Amino acid sequence: MNLLLKSSTCIPQSIIAITGSKSETNRLLLLQALYPNLILENTSNSDDSEVMMKALQSNETLIDIHHAGTAMRFLTAYFAIQENREVVLTGSSRMKERPIKILVDALRQLGAEISYEENEGFPPIRIKGKKITQNKVSLSANVSSQYISALLLIAPKLENGLELTLEGKITSVPYIKMTLSLLNELGIETSFIDNKITVKPLVTLSAVEGPNPLSLIVESDWSSASYYYSIIALSAIGTEITLSSYKKNSLQGDSVLAEIYKNFGVETTFQNNTVLLKKTHNSKLITQNLQLNNSPDIAQTIAVTCFGLGIGCHLTGLQTLKIKETDRLLALKTELEKLGANVLITNDSLTLEPSVIARHELIPISTYQDHRMAMAFAPLALKTNIIIKDAEVVSKSYPAFWEDLKSIGFQLENH
Repeated sequence: MNLLLKSSTCIPQSIIAITGSKSETNRLLLLQALYPNLILENTSNSDDSEVMMKALQSNETLIDIHHAGTAMRFLTAYFAIQENREVVLTGSSRMKERPIKILVDALRQLGAEISYEENEGFPPIRIKGKKITQNKVSLSANVSSQYISALLLIAPKLENGLELTLEGKITSVPYIKMTLSLLNELGIETSFIDNKITVKPLVTLSAVEGPNPLSLIVESDWSSASYYYSIIALSAIGTEITLSSYKKNSLQGDSVLAEIYKNFGVETTFQNNTVLLKKTHNSKLITQNLQLNNSPDIAQTIAVTCFGLGIGCHLTGLQTLKIKETDRLLALKTELEKLGANVLITNDSLTLEPSVIARHELIPISTYQDHRMAMAFAPLALKTNIIIKDAEVVSKSYPAFWEDLKSIGFQLENH
């Protein structure tokens, strides 16, 4: 499905309810599988979370997680400790190009039995679940935090817990801290000192074994909120959008949006469990120099926002973007340049020169089976007509995205 987004104006005041964080949901779904009396509220309705839930409930030998990278990593660790269970984890053609070797090597260090079905270092993988008693493992600290979180999530079920040493500079610290905070909410003892993380064993969770199970509410997704920050930044002064449900002391790394978007004239106000986004000024904007090691998923949104405002940016700490649903750095460069931008990329950075949107023709934006490409470019409809190709890809993380855009004044039609 290709969508034509006609040049639109955001209505002055609107309210959007966004479902739970995909990152929190997928972590908690795995913990719920390990400790079944845990009750979850406001879980994500994303494709990724649906895939995760179905995989955890499946009794099949072959489990296909399609494009869900988080599920691939978390489930690799989960099935490694399911004694007497053998599964093959596979996915889409793109998933078979996304590396899993770092996590597999770490699990093998602990004693897990995992082999490759096709290409060394990549899915599909065959996992023979077993009891794991070893508890010390080390891996490079600058890898995707999902490898680290996958190990931490199963750690309480290991007979001797886990002592994880991270070598080098750590990437995406907030996502590691999110995982540890969720473990702490379940009463699991952890520590994170310098480059060493320790998780104590907890075979049964007493808090959820009795008549009063433990209930946790998933905070809404800050990555999904990023697109509304972009919309407000590109809108007229005084435009407001209220989003729910969010916490000021969020565990999510992408909550840094509230600070970053001050630079674009967007004010964030926390009210109970909501955030009010308001465009407050159009003062002269300058080139943005941002280090996004801890929040790489918002890089696409920020780059497109800067382009829409006619300013430049230099974004660094983006090394993990090359192994996402697509090579996001290359995809951003390709699609922004279609619109008249001048973009330079390296393995871990993107530089956008100040430029003006080319309005002389209707440009189709390719999405590369990547939900964030579709949603990051959508706010440009506030500046010009634009076509988003394969627009249904948003269901991976935010199925209601296009309907929510309509509710705030965007004009959409099939193309």
